[in-house]
Amino acid sequence: MSNATGASPLYIRIHASDNVAIVANDGGLKAGAEFPDGLRLVDNVPQGHKVALVDLAEGDAIRRYDVVIGYAQKALPRGSWVHERVMLMPVAPELDGLPIATVRPPALPSLEGYTFEGYRNADGSVGTRNILAITQTVQCVAGVTEFAVQRIKSELLPKYPNVDDVVALEHTYGCGVAIDAPDAIVPIRTLRNISLNPNFGGEVMVVSLGCEKLQPERLLPPGSIPIADQRGGTVPDAALDVVCLQDDAHVGFMSMIDSVMRQAEEHLVRLNARKRETVPASELVVGVQCGGSDAFSGVTANPAVGFCTDLLVRAGATVMFSETTEVRDGIDQLTSRASTPEVAEAMIREMAWYDAYLKKGLVDRSANTTPGNKKGGLSNIVEKAMGSIVKSGSAPISGVLAPGEKATQKGLIYTATPASDFICGTLQLAAGINLHVFTTGRGTPYGLAEVPVIKVATRSELARRWHDLMDVNAGRIADGEASIEDVGWELFRLMLEVASGRRKTWAEHWKLHNALVLFNPAPVT
Repeated sequence: MSNATGASPLYIRIHASDNVAIVANDGGLKAGAEFPDGLRLVDNVPQGHKVALVDLAEGDAIRRYDVVIGYAQKALPRGSWVHERVMLMPVAPELDGLPIATVRPPALPSLEGYTFEGYRNADGSVGTRNILAITQTVQCVAGVTEFAVQRIKSELLPKYPNVDDVVALEHTYGCGVAIDAPDAIVPIRTLRNISLNPNFGGEVMVVSLGCEKLQPERLLPPGSIPIADQRGGTVPDAALDVVCLQDDAHVGFMSMIDSVMRQAEEHLVRLNARKRETVPASELVVGVQCGGSDAFSGVTANPAVGFCTDLLVRAGATVMFSETTEVRDGIDQLTSRASTPEVAEAMIREMAWYDAYLKKGLVDRSANTTPGNKKGGLSNIVEKAMGSIVKSGSAPISGVLAPGEKATQKGLIYTATPASDFICGTLQLAAGINLHVFTTGRGTPYGLAEVPVIKVATRSELARRWHDLMDVNAGRIADGEASIEDVGWELFRLMLEVASGRRKTWAEHWKLHNALVLFNPAPVT
């Protein structure tokens, strides 16, 4: 896997049993190109796309990652371009008869001595940033809140230099929802747990309209907001700070804005008094995700993230991997790595719930794969899943979270989310991440305002073009300039620097962030 940008034709084969490999050269290769082992292309093959290493007859299994990713729909001679239009996708694996907690990898030594500078919270969690977040109960107040936030940033924030930012937790939830439906709890607990993210320091402030279904006391009931008492412990029943726009006291628009700003300043004063302190790396809570994936995702960036995941688990940290449809085809790999049968059964339960959810919409997991994925060489969701799942590394899976739930344990956790970048990021925020890692092959300027997002490019060509958007270039692995372990350690050390506030990510530098998108599987009325 060396010199992918050079003139010599090169391919990357993942496993000795694979009968296809991906073309590594920038720009792809023309028909007639000959590889060092004598393989000659019979078609033009774009970069990242598959080439047949052997003659494939109609119906033959096509293997990558030592997994059947499809079946040939016609004869494909050795050297042929193998893509989605000549492949039949396998059926989804059954959820019965799976291996349950059968893999017992040798225990890796703990990773001691790594620290970062973070903000210790009253509930024991640690923030990597010191942010005032303003929660909203309903989309109706979004315009007012955003207007107020802009004034807070320009007029108040400069007086409080220890506060990193002020963010409005805007979302699209409204009154037109069946709020008592069985699955309506998902968006409610998501917004509740985002409001309590470690990066917000326990300073909860809510803007309400007044007539909405999701009343502030239902969103954040008594006992849900811990605050520090004078002895350093917590009082589990902090008063809820709400600005209600329909209050009779508000006469005119500017009266509303003044109320929001007045309440915000009280929180800013307390946040500004907070100081970073040295904490162990075990206080990191990291969400890993991929978007705009290509065939290099499972070769460079995601394996490097997987190696880093193992480092984080060895350091005692919490790592969350997600994207249900993008791991569904590797369910046997996950249940076998479960730390207990109960964890395996919880994963199966989340997969079955999502299968049923997709079935209601008359689609299946194949609806996941995007035009960009296919242009980048990923023929179907099976191939995409095999490259996605490696972000989870090799550690035992110690827990499972349903959508919107918050993590209460350390280790490697499967956090069930849709694969949508924005919904996944929103649900990982609710789960309690204080740092986010996002890999991309096609390229996306994705970011979150609530936590730092470290972007990892799968290809050197992307890292060069988007030099001021990508934080790590994992394409050096395919170029032969670095190993998976090298990039994994680079990412681990960068996390500590970013978590400490000594480094900003490019997304932070440019203030790029995407909207929160609540996952609401309940009916809209």
